[in-house]
Amino acid sequence: MESHLLANLYRLRYIERWSLMRNVMKENVAEHSFHVSVLTHCLCSIANVVFNKEVNTERAVTLSLFHDVTEVFTGDIPTPVKHHNRDILKNFRDIEELAAEKLTSQAPEELREVYRDVIQKQAEEELSRYIKAADLLDAYLKCATELSAGNREFVVAKKQIEEKINSLNMPEVEYFLTHLAPSFEKTLDEISE
Repeated sequence: MESHLLANLYRLRYIERWSLMRNVMKENVAEHSFHVSVLTHCLCSIANVVFNKEVNTERAVTLSLFHDVTEVFTGDIPTPVKHHNRDILKNFRDIEELAAEKLTSQAPEELREVYRDVIQKQAEEELSRYIKAADLLDAYLKCATELSAGNREFVVAKKQIEEKINSLNMPEVEYFLTHLAPSFEKTLDEISE
């Protein structure tokens, strides 16, 4: 029997993010998933090396890679719409669960449990914190680069995301913001010095 799982996952490149805002640089869900995975790896590495924690980096990165795959069916629902009220958010979460079940069912039967584990299973609380932080940092970096390009459309979004990031109270995120994030607001010439 044919499996449509990977063909659907490859379609994430057609799902645009930030659809309610004018963008200097368009972004799709596939790009976002890659960035979140890289950021998750970075945050977990900071946790383990700088703060002497024991975070399962490989598991966190794998889960982060699949964190938005249901959007191949749901699309990227903008945060102001999704979080407008509890009923909308609950209904959206139900739709995400159905989409996750559909994707999992598209895996070859022999691999179904492997994909159920990364698509349908909730991440362990500690790992989900790192994935959520990476997701927020990716949004923060998007806002920073748009603002650096002169696009003031992202002023309010950046402030809102900064508040969410600060509420995480994670030393790994503070380390990232201090040592790595400033480069995103620089030009190619400045980071090539």
